Amino acid sequence: MASKKNQEDDIVQTLGLNASSGRKKRLKTWFVAAFLVAVAAMATFLALKRTQASKEMVYKTEIVKRGKILITVTATGNLQPRNQVDVGSELSGIIERVEADYNTRVTVGQTLARLDTSKLRAQVLQSKAALESARAKVLQAQATLKESRNNLDRLIRVRKLSNGKVPSQNDMEASEAALDRARANEAIARADVSQAQATLETKETDLAKAVIRSPINGIVLARNVEPGQTVAASLQAPVLFTLAEDLTQMELIVNVDEADVGQVKEGQRARFTVDAYPNRTFDAQITQVRFGAQSTSGVVTYQTVLSLDNGDLFLRPGMTATADITVKEVPDTIMVPNAALRFTPQVKEKGASGNQKNLVNALLPGPRRRNAQRPHRSGNATQGTPLSMSGASGSGRLKKQAQVWTLQAGNPFPVSVMIGETDGVMTEITGGDITPGMALVVDQGGAS
Repeated sequence: MASKKNQEDDIVQTLGLNASSGRKKRLKTWFVAAFLVAVAAMATFLALKRTQASKEMVYKTEIVKRGKILITVTATGNLQPRNQVDVGSELSGIIERVEADYNTRVTVGQTLARLDTSKLRAQVLQSKAALESARAKVLQAQATLKESRNNLDRLIRVRKLSNGKVPSQNDMEASEAALDRARANEAIARADVSQAQATLETKETDLAKAVIRSPINGIVLARNVEPGQTVAASLQAPVLFTLAEDLTQMELIVNVDEADVGQVKEGQRARFTVDAYPNRTFDAQITQVRFGAQSTSGVVTYQTVLSLDNGDLFLRPGMTATADITVKEVPDTIMVPNAALRFTPQVKEKGASGNQKNLVNALLPGPRRRNAQRPHRSGNATQGTPLSMSGASGSGRLKKQAQVWTLQAGNPFPVSVMIGETDGVMTEITGGDITPGMALVVDQGGAS
């Protein structure tokens, strides 16, 4: 029996029956695992397809309008009075009294402050004394002159009576010289009087300048002095007060970028805002575009002066303003949103339906195909022409050809147009099959 069993085992090993049974079991396990993976992949694929199928493309549109387009240039600057004067002192001294304060309305000649005049009054008295002394010397010189003239006349008479015997020629020449010296001394004395008179006038002028007066009719913007303060006017006159002549008429000086200055001209209108009144705009007009350039951190700008009326005195000097200068106006024109000119529809890749795809194609997709839509051409217009703007304010002239999209049967349809000016938001339509009220596509997206 043992011999028979060994023979059977040898036969089984020879035929390889046990190894075949094991391979069958392993193949069955791998087949079940692959089937389960395929079922899971198919379920995921079908769920994804259902999700994609459930999404529909939604288009956002805006209406074509007819209206006015304003081309503007934006610039910032500060408000200033038309005439602003810094009042200083030519003299050094101690401030005795200040008679004007901030916001004080002053007139021409009104006293603003006074310097201590003790030293100046003493100098005036000294100059007056010097003048009196000089005048006395004139009288003395005149007396000497008269004496010298009389003496010479006496010698002449004596010589005539003596038939030229006396006085001698030397005496005659000495008398004539004395007369000349007397005349010169009188002239010197008179010159000393003039000099003393000028010195007195200078001291009196300094005394008058010790009273600081307003040179204009206006209002005090700044006061830089206090009673008891020492004023030193050695090399440069210190500024004691800053006056504005008339705050009802002011100027706005803005810095216009070099890219926009070619469009800005005198007489153009502008509107500006200030931070103090964010919900209010003010009108202004350009009165000057200066040729001198200013460069700050490599940015070149040109100062432009705008005049404005400030009758209600809401605006104050130094306020920072942002001005929109109207450089061109296009009235009563058809205009479209710039978003409509930038819009280009997204293209969906076409493929076979789920019933036509097998599991292998779903699990092993081929390489992605490029299916970019070719530009649509109608006449000379090219689809998707990009916008080209100029100017720091975001407004300027666009290229002349562009394309917009309207909806037909729920799908975007291209329309070629000719475009003109833009204000950065709306663009003028100069040609094309566009009418007011037409809906143009500006955006698209999917919605579940």
